[in-house]
Amino acid sequence: MSAPAPSPLAIVDAEPLPRQEEVLTDAALAFVAELHRLFTPRRDELLARRAERRAEIARTSTLDFLPETAAIRADDSWKVAPSPAALNDRRVEITGPTDRKMTINALNSGARVWLADFEDASAPTWENVVLGQVNLADAYTGNIDFTDERTGKSYALKAADELATVVMRPRGWHLNERHLVDGDGTPVPGALVDFGLYFFHNAQRLLDLGKGPYFYLPKTESHLEARLWNDVFVFAQDYAGIPQGTVRATVLIETITAAYEMEEILYELRDHASGLNAGRWDYLFSIVKNFRDGGAKFVLPDRNAVTMTAPFMRAYTELLVRTCHKRGAHAIGGMAAFIPSRRDEEVNKVAFEKVKADKDREAHDGFDGSWVAHPDLVPIAMASFDAVLGDRPNQKERLREDVSVAAGDLIAIDSLDASPTYDGLVNAVQVGIRYIEAWLRGMGAVAIFNLMEDAATAEISRSQIWQWINAGVVFENGESATPELARKIAAEELAAIRAEIGEDAFAAGNWQQAHDLLLKVALDENYADFLTLPAYEQLAG
Repeated sequence: MSAPAPSPLAIVDAEPLPRQEEVLTDAALAFVAELHRLFTPRRDELLARRAERRAEIARTSTLDFLPETAAIRADDSWKVAPSPAALNDRRVEITGPTDRKMTINALNSGARVWLADFEDASAPTWENVVLGQVNLADAYTGNIDFTDERTGKSYALKAADELATVVMRPRGWHLNERHLVDGDGTPVPGALVDFGLYFFHNAQRLLDLGKGPYFYLPKTESHLEARLWNDVFVFAQDYAGIPQGTVRATVLIETITAAYEMEEILYELRDHASGLNAGRWDYLFSIVKNFRDGGAKFVLPDRNAVTMTAPFMRAYTELLVRTCHKRGAHAIGGMAAFIPSRRDEEVNKVAFEKVKADKDREAHDGFDGSWVAHPDLVPIAMASFDAVLGDRPNQKERLREDVSVAAGDLIAIDSLDASPTYDGLVNAVQVGIRYIEAWLRGMGAVAIFNLMEDAATAEISRSQIWQWINAGVVFENGESATPELARKIAAEELAAIRAEIGEDAFAAGNWQQAHDLLLKVALDENYADFLTLPAYEQLAG
C-alpha cells in the first residue's frame, strides 16, 4: 500500500465499538478518503442523471435500447475477462448479512459462493458496518468462531477447501454513511466505505488464499454507473499495487433501466466483470418507481403473482442469459427465499417442490447458478444445476441465440393475466410493517411468514400500496384501494401484532414507528425514491 497521509475523514456520532481500531486504521481511512475525493462528485452527477431519466420516462412512458451504444451491442468481438478459478463454478450461491454466526454458517453451507451482504440484508447501523468487516477479516485469517448465548451451540469453520467463495455486496450508490464525514462535514457514500474498508484490508489476504476481492454491485441503473465502479477498481488496484483485473464484479440487473443496458454494463466492466444476476423484488420495485404515472397498463398484480415465468419477466431473464453468454460472463438466477419450518413438514414439502421447479427452470434456461437464502435449500438447488451441468463448471457455451427480445417486451406488464387483490394489499401492509420494525432494530434479513425478506421486500410492498391507491384499483371484493383502506388494514395489523407478541414485547419494539413510516412512504403524494433513505434517518446506531 502507498504510504498514507493523515486521513481527513472524521468518525462522528458513533459509540466506540470493540475492535474498531482494526478496521478504522489511519491507512484504511486515508484510502477511503481518497476514494471519496476522487469519485463522490461523479456519484453525485450520476444520481442527478437518474432523476433526469426518470422525468423522461414520466414524459414518454417507454424505454428503449440506447442508440448511442448500438456499436457496442453490434460488435461481437469483445468478451469479459476469463473467470478466475475461484469464481468459475457458481452453481449455488447463498446470501446473507455479515454477522458472526451467519458468516460461519454461510461459508460452511456447501454453496459455491456466499454473497456477504452489506446492502439489502443488512440494516446499516455503524455496528453492522464495522463489525461485519471484522467478521470477514477474521474468517480469512481463520480466527472466527461463535457460541450462541441462548442455546450454547458453538460454530466454527470447516476446512478451507470446503468453504464458499465470498462475493461482497456494498451499499448502493444512493446511500451515504453518516458516521464518516470529510472536512466539510459531507458524508462518504456507503458504497465507498464498504468497498474501501473491505478492499484495503483483504485484497492481498484473499490473493494469498487463491481467491480475490470479488463484489456484487447493487441498484445499478446505467452503464455510466458501471463505468464509475470500473474506475474505482482501477484506482484501488493501482493504490494497492496488485494487478489490474484482480477485482471481479457481478452486477445485479435489478432496475428496469439497467435491463436495457446489460451489454454496455458488461462492456464498461469487461476487465473486471464476472457476470450478471437476475433479481425479482427490486426489479419490480424499479418498474413501479419508473412507470408510476404510466397508467393502468403498468399496474402490477400482487407481488407473489409476478413469478419469473410472467412474460415480461421471462423476456428479462432470457435476455440476461443470452447477453452474459454472448460475452463470456456468468448468468446468475434469482432467490429461493423459503425458510424451512421446524414444525410443519407438509409446508416444507410443498415449498421444496416449488424451489426445485424454479431451480430446474433456471438451469434448463441456461443460467450458470442461482441464489438461496437458507442452507437447507443448498442441496435442492445443487441437484437442479448438477443435473444440467454435470462436471462442467458452467454452461456459458449455451449462447441462447434462439432468444429475441424487443424493447417493448421488457415493459409489457399487461401481458400478465393477473390483478391486484385485497389479500395482496393486506400482505403488503403486514410484511411492510414487520420488516421495517426489524430493520429499525438493526436487522436486515428477517424471516416473515416462512420467507427470508430483505429491504427489497419492503420496497416492493410499499410501492404496490402506493401504485394501487394512485391508480384507483378496485379489488375483487369491490373495495377500492384508498389511503383510508390502507390505514384501516395497518391499524388492524398493529393490533394483531400486539395480541400476538404481548404487551411487553410490543412496547420494547419499534412497531408504531414502523407502522407510521410504512404509511408515510406508501401514502405520500411524492413517491420516495428509496424507503431506506427516510428509514436511515430513524435508524439508531
